[in-house]
Order: sequence, then C-alpha cells, then structure tokens
Amino acid sequence: MATSAVSTLPVLDSKSNPPRLFDGTTRLYLSLQCPYAQRVWIARNFKQLEDIELIAIDLADKPKWYLEKVYPSGQVPALEHDGKVKGESLDLLEYIDDNFKGPSLFPQADLKKEAAKSLLTYTDELNKAAFGTLRNKDATKEDCVEIIGPALDYLENAFGSFTEEGPYFLGEISGVDFAYAPFIERYNILLPEFFDYDLFEGRPKLHKWFEAMNTLTAYTNTKAKSKDLVDRYKKMLGR
Repeated sequence: MATSAVSTLPVLDSKSNPPRLFDGTTRLYLSLQCPYAQRVWIARNFKQLEDIELIAIDLADKPKWYLEKVYPSGQVPALEHDGKVKGESLDLLEYIDDNFKGPSLFPQADLKKEAAKSLLTYTDELNKAAFGTLRNKDATKEDCVEIIGPALDYLENAFGSFTEEGPYFLGEISGVDFAYAPFIERYNILLPEFFDYDLFEGRPKLHKWFEAMNTLTAYTNTKAKSKDLVDRYKKMLGR
C-alpha cells in the first residue's frame, strides 16, 4: 500500500510554483511537522486514498498562491475537493469518512459513537495541559505530574470499556486513534527531553495503544524524525 512517507514529499515555499489548482484533483495540504495535519494524513493513508494528492507547505515561508487561492488563513490541514477547500482537522476526519471510500473511521454502535465524541472533544484538554506546560519556561517535572498527568490518566481510564476487543481507544481502530497519535508522539519525545517525564509510566494501556499504533504503516509513514521535532519545538518555544 503506497502511503507516501515523510521523506518522499517535497516542501513548497514562497518560491514554489502551485499545482494546477481546482483542476478536479483532490489535494490534502499539510505540513510535515504539524500534528493537526498529520491526523488527516493518517486517515487518508488508512482508507488507502492514494488519489488524494499530498501537498506539503512550508509554514515558515508560505507560498503566496496558498494564501490567496487555497486557504487564506494559511493554516493546515486543508482539503481541496470538488472545487472547494475545507479545513479543521477533526472536521476533516469526519468529512473524509463521509465522502470517500475505504474502511470507516468511526464505529456506528451508539455506545462507541458516544465514546468517540467524548474522546475527540477531550483532545483540546490534553493539548491545553501539555502545550501550556511546554510553553512555560519555568515548568518542572512536578508541573508535568500535576498538570499533564491528570489528562493522561483520563486517557488511560478511557480504555476500560473496550479493551477486550483490542488495544485501541474504541477497541477497534478508529479516527479517535488518529486524532491522538500525533500529539502523544510529540509528548513522548518532548516531555522526556525537557522535563525527564515519562508519560507512559503507570499507564500500561496507553503504552500498549501507542505500541500498536507504531505497527500501523498508515501512521508510521507520517512520522517526522525525533530530532527534527525537538529542534522545531526548541525554536518555537524558545528553549
């Protein structure tokens, strides 16, 4: 299954020519290091939608044509489809599931639909806790325990209802896993780097889930190098 690994994608900047915009081709615009865009990229790969062309954008030196003709906010991800452009990563997970072939991203059983909705909403809480701590130059390992720890404990406990079916949040793999994986990937690298904090300590279900995610080519082919992520966040956070 061709899924387009990170290393094979050229990155377009302000000097790059645009693709043939709005020519009927469906395109996913992303950044190779953006966790929000990575969510949708994983879904695209999982559903084997190789017809969705991947366009990597340099967010530090954005092409003028991207801002003027594609997505004026300049954010990623953005999906060019049927002559229109849509954004917001969680919305795009649902949009891709509703409008493209391939395995479903979200179970239809009522109990799992409710669990999925709750977990997707909670991504903001986790990221607020984690990124807020990372942005605090005075933060310590103890702050990780007090601020990030409860959010991670919430996820650890969220596995309780469906663990007999499998290691994923809903037992079976779903868009919920794709929503969390890019962020846990980063926290697993950054929290030990900056705070000597192991987010998996005392959370065996979360650890087992992440190990399972790392056997999934649809996900692993979207991962940036650890050093690149550390360098990027050191610069972004002024560390």
